[in-house]
Amino acid sequence: MTAELVRGQNHPLPDTPLEIRVSAGHPVVALATLGDADGRVTGAERVAHPGAPALPGIDVPRPATAEHRFAVDPAALPETVHRVSVLLVLPPGTSGPDRFGAVAAPFVSVCDQEGRALAEHTLTGLDRETAVVALELYRRQGAWKVRAVGQGYEGGLAALLADQGVARPAELADTVLEAAARPPASAAGAPRDAARSVSQDGTGGGTISYTHPRRRPSAPAPDPAPAPTVPAPASGEADPASPYPAPVAGDAAGWSMDERLYNQVWGMFEDLARTAAAYRSARDFAESRLDQELDQVLADPRARISGAGDAARAAAKARHDDLVERAREVLDRDLDRLAAEAEVVEPALPVAYARWDNPAWHAYGAPDEPPMAVRLGDLHLPERPELRIPLLVRLPLERGIWVDSGRDRSGAAGALDTAELRRLALDTAVAHTARLLAVHPPGRFAVHVLDPAGSGTAAFAPLVETGVLAAPVARGAAGVTTVLEQLTERVDLLQMALRAGAPDALPPGLDTARQLLIVHDFPHGFDDRAVTRLRYLADEGPSAGVHLLLVADREDAAAYGPVLDPLWRSLLRLTPVPDDHLADPWVGHAWTYEPPVLPPGSAVLRQVLAQVAGARPQNRR
Repeated sequence: MTAELVRGQNHPLPDTPLEIRVSAGHPVVALATLGDADGRVTGAERVAHPGAPALPGIDVPRPATAEHRFAVDPAALPETVHRVSVLLVLPPGTSGPDRFGAVAAPFVSVCDQEGRALAEHTLTGLDRETAVVALELYRRQGAWKVRAVGQGYEGGLAALLADQGVARPAELADTVLEAAARPPASAAGAPRDAARSVSQDGTGGGTISYTHPRRRPSAPAPDPAPAPTVPAPASGEADPASPYPAPVAGDAAGWSMDERLYNQVWGMFEDLARTAAAYRSARDFAESRLDQELDQVLADPRARISGAGDAARAAAKARHDDLVERAREVLDRDLDRLAAEAEVVEPALPVAYARWDNPAWHAYGAPDEPPMAVRLGDLHLPERPELRIPLLVRLPLERGIWVDSGRDRSGAAGALDTAELRRLALDTAVAHTARLLAVHPPGRFAVHVLDPAGSGTAAFAPLVETGVLAAPVARGAAGVTTVLEQLTERVDLLQMALRAGAPDALPPGLDTARQLLIVHDFPHGFDDRAVTRLRYLADEGPSAGVHLLLVADREDAAAYGPVLDPLWRSLLRLTPVPDDHLADPWVGHAWTYEPPVLPPGSAVLRQVLAQVAGARPQNRR
């Protein structure tokens, strides 16, 4: 059965040679780019175009025509290739249309070796664009899938190539379009052989390699820097009845297992975002088409007063239900695969990425180097709330964190009283702090606490009693002033040294460890000068290794008016209760954020903090 894809939707592909077919209704240039795990095209040698049509695993058409067919062999693609983007471009300087909105919507399909269409996509909604990414084939968990993209560019091929990371995109765009304008060596419009073989050396001809994409060649070309040895990935058991490979933890690009797992989690995040977007798009399309068909029935007086109208309405509703049902089947299939992957990945995560109930914390040991990222909670969508994606934030933190203790009556916070919400916010901040301390090497991450009124004594007890703080909790206006002066001076000194190109010319005894400042109950106990310093630390601190963790209710600072708005916007807002305020970078879904939760009655946080304190250089013996 052929999958009719809407924008953002994906579909699995077999591990066999494929054919891409394009029907544009007007001559277009077809080319393909080969991207890495991040989707970036590392050089012009990763672009198959009319001037260089054959690359390992792919062979694209040479002339600009209305109909294209070209071959892709996923098994023959280099292992560094994770995405194949199919691009369509209107040739410039012709008497034809100068934008895709003036021609019939291009149609693209992916076919198997027998010519059966596996997936199809019609590029609707284009207007002033002259270049478009029609679809992409991408590698996930050792298997290949196709995604309908339909992303157009008014700036043409140069803008598209620049967006994919190609160096000197304008030069390459000119080369591509010049090559497409040359007369082909063979008769124009001659059909291309769908089974044309693609060689490993990119010269065309020869035999197609059917090596499984996850099977490494026996004699690979030497890398500029060989990857270090990493543990074998953990894997699940394959379902004999499933056509998909078993999910594997760490089955992503990266030099280390840490990087592989980080990239895998972000891949799951992106897959879930796009899968949900495709389902919502299909559902909205079905609703829109149903409304249009019902309007047409109502606009016909004869249909309104006869049985034909009832039949037309029933047929329209049946088409709507069928489309929604098929979209839901695709969604459930993709969600089931992601859920199976999450079940394998979650137990394999290191402590920096693991939930507090993960047994990895009971084998905790102080690390020698900080990880790539740290987990600050979980994210989920309403299509399947139980499918949680870890919220991983890169280290060092690029901006501070704001744990919002305010009441949002539209969310879960509205059901709690103010005192309970403030307690939960402070407990959440302490959990974040404990994790940040635990994932940094001993002595390379220091924590300071500002608690002007002393109202957070109970919550800060684990940090105080285990001895992980760099100094006693600062209280009162004097304590606030002293700590802010010290950290502001530190930022000034480091920035001056960096600007002067003399990072070694720092005062003797200056602590070069990264600093975390926990600010509780802001803005109570802060005068105007203290507020100014806090804003300075929020803006300039991260580049000098000083990070903020603010526990506050924005409404409490309303008396300052808009002067503090830049402060709030500069911080990553997290909540102590579930809240749907975070958006992904791909389609902009509103994700429900779940804060980290310690197992009831667990002593794991204090045990980890005690180990952190014991591993500090001044405590070692």
